[in-house]
Amino acid sequence: MELRCWEYKYRQACFARRQQRIAVSLELRKAKKDEQALKRRNLTNVSPDPQQTKGDSLTLQEIISGVNASDPELCFQATQAARKMLSREKNPPLKLIVDAGLIPRLVELLKSSLHPRLQFEAAWALTNIASGATELTRAVVDGGAIQPLVELLSSPHMTVCEQAVWALGNIAGDGPEFRDNVISSDAIPHLLTLVSSSIPVPFLRNIAWTLSNLCRNKNPYPSDHAVKQMLPALFYLLGHPDREVLSDTCWALSYLTDGCDARIGQVVDTGVLPRLVELMSSSELNVLTPSLRTVGNIVTGTDHQTQLALDAGILSVLPQLLTHPRSSIQKEAAWALSNVAAGPRQHIQQLIACGALPPLVAVLKNGEFKVQKEAVWTVANFTTGGSVDQLIQLVQAGVLEPLINLLTIPDNKIVIIILDVLFFILQAAEKISQKENMCLLIEGLGGLDRIEALQLHENHQVALTALNIIERHFSEEEETVTALPARDQDHKFLKDLTNTYHCCTTPKPGPRP
Repeated sequence: MELRCWEYKYRQACFARRQQRIAVSLELRKAKKDEQALKRRNLTNVSPDPQQTKGDSLTLQEIISGVNASDPELCFQATQAARKMLSREKNPPLKLIVDAGLIPRLVELLKSSLHPRLQFEAAWALTNIASGATELTRAVVDGGAIQPLVELLSSPHMTVCEQAVWALGNIAGDGPEFRDNVISSDAIPHLLTLVSSSIPVPFLRNIAWTLSNLCRNKNPYPSDHAVKQMLPALFYLLGHPDREVLSDTCWALSYLTDGCDARIGQVVDTGVLPRLVELMSSSELNVLTPSLRTVGNIVTGTDHQTQLALDAGILSVLPQLLTHPRSSIQKEAAWALSNVAAGPRQHIQQLIACGALPPLVAVLKNGEFKVQKEAVWTVANFTTGGSVDQLIQLVQAGVLEPLINLLTIPDNKIVIIILDVLFFILQAAEKISQKENMCLLIEGLGGLDRIEALQLHENHQVALTALNIIERHFSEEEETVTALPARDQDHKFLKDLTNTYHCCTTPKPGPRP
């Protein structure tokens, strides 16, 4: 009864783990938005058009007067001067321009269809303002910029259209409120009409990035209708050769799969998995990271969704990624494997068959702690759902030694998980009447001493879990229990295992307090 309760609790914990997302999200979009806008401004201002430098020396008051002038040329020069002020590499005066009350006029200039150069400069100025803090983005939204920017997506002038895309991307990237404002203004259909093979790559990068911002943020998620509109375009963009287009497309898919099973299903049903697996082998970190994150999200879904990922070949790539030079990639790969291991036994068997255990043990031994933690979760899920035979293969792969060594870490949660794993392995050994050999193996690796020491741990749960192992598996009473005869094949299996560790001559553990 005690064992069944423990298994139930542990399975519940694994279920929760399976639904968990990585807490540390990469704050790419807002940060990248600022970085990209600054880079583009810098590049543009390196070699300015000699005929367009007249307004560069205008004061703020002259800019305010000029922007509000009725003369289109004077208005253009002042608007361009404002845009250049906002394009400074360091400390652009975004708030100064907002406080000067220029946003309503800049929004009005977006509608000047007879003056596309003026539309372009006004859109660019608003783009830069929206790249700032939320209160500055709100000023652009409250100034009524979204609808005229959406209308500019149909402009016959490509530069104007592209700048409107960028501005909307900055607004949508600020958070779910402004994202939904952009979506409700019917921006998505206009954006999608721009996606074609004939569009210049820099423009397509902007579109992919803006689409990713329209997919981003969870509280709330973008509407189902919006997601269904964007998915065919994202599937198309996933086949593009440009790495920046691929990167932002994969990030978009990672945001859409960071949710419930139904949302994961929407993405999986488009058929993106084979291409995502292909991109997981990319040498470009900005493509590898989001493609791996997306696949990691997918395998947090149902067993069927995980099986589709397995069928697409993720296990041909994940073990290799455990040896990637970047620890962040190792961590993501271990996290994905932990969710595969949380599935049924056939998934665990595929994990064994693909050769994942040796690199998993290697990161448990030598990886950075953040990677080791994910690897511990993989082992925990494995031991919870695996068969006795599968658990023995895990032990044969050398998992006990690094687990025992990790019992000294200062992370109580991970220590408890490791203790639970050891408890479960001992229970499995008991089922085939080989618990004594497993106890010898654990003691020979220094495990018994460390488990005993943990009985005095300051954390009550750690101490209680350690005490439970000692009383249940290493106590004097347990040693007197008559074991049932082992099946020949299991006995041989465990004998081979103990030979692997050279622990057969280890003294039998004595009475424990």
